[in-house]
Amino acid sequence: MAEFSVIGKPMPMTDARAKVTGLGKYTDDLVVPGMLVGKMLHSPYPHARIQRIDTTRAEALPGVKAVATGRDAPNPYGILPIGHDERVFQTDKVRYIGDNVAAVAATSAELAEQALALIEVEYEPLPAVFDPLAAMQVENPEHWIHSNKPRNIEKEYHHVFGDVARGFAEAEIVHAERFYAGEVTHAAMEPHATLAVWEPEERLTVYSSTQVPYYLQRTLSNVCEMPMSRIRVVKPLVGGGFGGKSEVIPLEVAAAVLAKKARRPVKITYTREEVFYAHRGRPISYIDLKVGITREGRITAVEARMVQDGGAYCGYGPVTVLYSGNLLHAIYDIPAARYDGYRVLTNKPACGAMRGHGTVNMRFAFECMLDVLAEMAGLDPAELRRRNLLRAPCVTANQLRVTSYGLPECIERVVERSGWAAKRGKLPFGRGIGMACSHYVSGAANPIIRSNLPHTTVYIKVDRDAGITVYTGASEIGQGSDTIQVQIVAEVLGVRPERIRLVAADTELTPVDLGSYSSRVTFMAGNACLEAARNLRTQLFEAAAKKLGCAPEALQAREERIFSRHDPQRALSFEEAVATALEAQGTLVAKGTYAPPEEARGGTFKGAGVGPSPAYSYSAQTAEVSVDPETGQLTVHRIVVAHDCGRALNPLTVEGQVEGSVYMGFGQAVQEEMLWRNGRLMNPSLLEYRIPTTLETPLIESILVESQDPEGPFGAKEAGEGSLAATLPAIASAVYDAVGVRIHSLPITPEKILAALQEKQRRAAPSQTGNSGGHSGGRP
Repeated sequence: MAEFSVIGKPMPMTDARAKVTGLGKYTDDLVVPGMLVGKMLHSPYPHARIQRIDTTRAEALPGVKAVATGRDAPNPYGILPIGHDERVFQTDKVRYIGDNVAAVAATSAELAEQALALIEVEYEPLPAVFDPLAAMQVENPEHWIHSNKPRNIEKEYHHVFGDVARGFAEAEIVHAERFYAGEVTHAAMEPHATLAVWEPEERLTVYSSTQVPYYLQRTLSNVCEMPMSRIRVVKPLVGGGFGGKSEVIPLEVAAAVLAKKARRPVKITYTREEVFYAHRGRPISYIDLKVGITREGRITAVEARMVQDGGAYCGYGPVTVLYSGNLLHAIYDIPAARYDGYRVLTNKPACGAMRGHGTVNMRFAFECMLDVLAEMAGLDPAELRRRNLLRAPCVTANQLRVTSYGLPECIERVVERSGWAAKRGKLPFGRGIGMACSHYVSGAANPIIRSNLPHTTVYIKVDRDAGITVYTGASEIGQGSDTIQVQIVAEVLGVRPERIRLVAADTELTPVDLGSYSSRVTFMAGNACLEAARNLRTQLFEAAAKKLGCAPEALQAREERIFSRHDPQRALSFEEAVATALEAQGTLVAKGTYAPPEEARGGTFKGAGVGPSPAYSYSAQTAEVSVDPETGQLTVHRIVVAHDCGRALNPLTVEGQVEGSVYMGFGQAVQEEMLWRNGRLMNPSLLEYRIPTTLETPLIESILVESQDPEGPFGAKEAGEGSLAATLPAIASAVYDAVGVRIHSLPITPEKILAALQEKQRRAAPSQTGNSGGHSGGRP
């Protein structure tokens, strides 16, 4: 008999049928009687004092039922307790083009737009800064974006682990380089949308496209000055989040404020341009990196300096800059490291969490640096990585606990599948192959809001008809977490997944879960499901054992039966077992919870709370490219990716998540970038902001490596983010292998490649050597 009957088997997502038939409801599909349309007024200035707001004419317009300004919602909020610097409507000054000033609710979208045009706002423009390096130099407090943030530095961290000076003294090869990563955004298919319904009994029900229903409920309670018990948040289907819906977005609060004021339901759906200005994507990053290695290729010391463009508000900023530094570790054995991280405010929309949160740009820089060092040491890039592997289980220099570590196998599998040894440095000029590695957390070991509550709780109820209902607060955002929870419960109880109904992400019906971010749901909600299902199984086994005349520990549940493992013919159907248990004790209910173990929660230094995780995933990739030396045109043909997911609970959805990560990494690597001019976004649409289509996307071959994490549910860990970061440096490495130039600036455009080739030819011309820079890629 196979070890599992449901776990490890490919299974379509539980919500797939509703999505493909159109029966599934997204937030903007929802309509209720008396619903008003909400629209928001945005600032036309990147930085200005608000001198006066007059809403009289807008309020007088027939069909306008409510107009809201900062007076109606004065309380500040933010996703982090240390960063409550946002208001849904600004009262003192605006800090970016698109900042929110007022909102209206009217009987039609046209009337709402007319009302916005009637709101009079007088501004006093102020000097604005758009580059973080320049923003850090602003000395005049009058021109700081926030008066309590000197020189526009939102947060800075300075960490030293091990003896860095000694590490560099022992190094035989030391190299330093600056890297740059442009700003990118999530580009989810579904725009932000919220429907707020004011109930007759003075309650508020909010339907929103959110990754974090519980945090949204807390924020609405604070801003609307209502008890949480009178606010219900429901998450319908979500058409993509990728981190962009893991913070409270202004329209969510605005809809609630308008609904309370109008005492009517109000729905706000952002236009695509508004989605771009809401943003919360990956920040512009300047990375200065210095790494030392021995002649044999062992890393001895690392120095890293990260400056991030955080935009106008805190958001996830401190977390983002901490991830960049703390997750230098847990992938390679780094005995000594110094990290200086700066999150800087600018007059642009706030940056936040985006898939691979905090790690992607730093991993791009570090993996590119390893390629440079491998060449300097005369080592194959794959071999250099092999010589710096961890030996799990272990604790890193910055006190991250690594329990399972499939990176060695990931490297070997992609090297073999891609034909690395026969291709690296041996392909014709203009063709190349590169490799890189990455990793990510399986949920943050410390919650955003510090408490001793479980990170997630799951209830399971069995009805008289033997139907099973799972109540979970976890948010399905397209990653397949609902399906995984159903599979776990089905496996433990020995039933078909079709028997299980899942109720999720409704704060009135489901227990608290912290949300979908940092790849936490499979590990954390999965473990809670596992515990709840086992507790319920215990109840069923105790009742069935009396009926079957055997000990509960002798029973097994499988294929809709509960039977003796010693005598499989001694059995009850699942329905019979349920009826027996109900007769014995009445209602069948079980609870499961999960909180990371204390030893997984990291150190005690400032900033140690970000980076620790119950488990880390690992990925290795190779990318094959061609480059036209006449135009710089880059084509990525094939990416081979091996991902260590612990155990693939559902190989179908795991492969989908890995391929999605690679796809997003590919987009950032070669074409995606938000383009700014004096604080105005120049490409605020999906026509101008070029995400890859199927025509550009390369062949992606996925290999699942199962390291069996000892604490994951059935050994599982993260699968949705960890592969993204390796794609960018793998492509950069392949470009060097193809034409002999290193591009350390993202995205890797034809213009950058062509400029690098021309500079290489210029430098080579006086000596007439022609063939500098390595293999055939060095030929002119």
